[in-house]
Amino acid sequence: MRQTWADITFVHWAVDPALVAPHLPPGTRPDVLDGATYVGLIPFRMEHAGFGVGPRVPWLGDFLETNVRLYAVDDAGRHGVVFASLECQRLLVALGARAVTGTRYTWARMRTSRERDRVRYETRRRWPGPRGAASRMDVTVGAPVAEPSPVEQFVTARFGLHSVVAGRTLWIPNTHEPWPLRRATLDRLDDDLVAAAGFGDLAGTPPDSVLHSAGTYTEFGLPARLRT
Repeated sequence: MRQTWADITFVHWAVDPALVAPHLPPGTRPDVLDGATYVGLIPFRMEHAGFGVGPRVPWLGDFLETNVRLYAVDDAGRHGVVFASLECQRLLVALGARAVTGTRYTWARMRTSRERDRVRYETRRRWPGPRGAASRMDVTVGAPVAEPSPVEQFVTARFGLHSVVAGRTLWIPNTHEPWPLRRATLDRLDDDLVAAAGFGDLAGTPPDSVLHSAGTYTEFGLPARLRT
């Protein structure tokens, strides 16, 4: 698969790896930086999604998405993302992705708006439960990041996905160019999604990192099964 992730905001909290470990697929463990791992809340626009070398998928290939994501590493040393939940505007996309990739896609009513450097993201879950779980995020986009810090590199430079399909843990490789990152300020966050994913009132505490990017083009490769 190939797609563009656009107008994306990365909000992250540093947490004890023991909090994340129960949420990871078999054969993986929390990916750790300086004794901590991270929980991310990440809204963006998916654009021009398609398969292989074929054309982009009309309508279904363009939608809003908001992820709660975690960070894992397997015994082969492959560092990747684990999605705790993924809100999506398109029901067919949510159903298809759940069946094919094992990711926890949900169907949601979503919208975003931008006025100069201020961006707003809004979502409310339709299916499955907890129905009505919602998130509203307002951010102000700031100056470019000339050189990402170790934390900024850790939460954005991710080149794969760990997921469970039919009881088997898979590694799905991903390639993309470095993110054109900018600093950002979180002006408002009213969020149920982080708690619905199993992380309590984490969204009620100040995040440790807030970044924004205009986006990047990315491609997913064929999955490989982990030996567990």
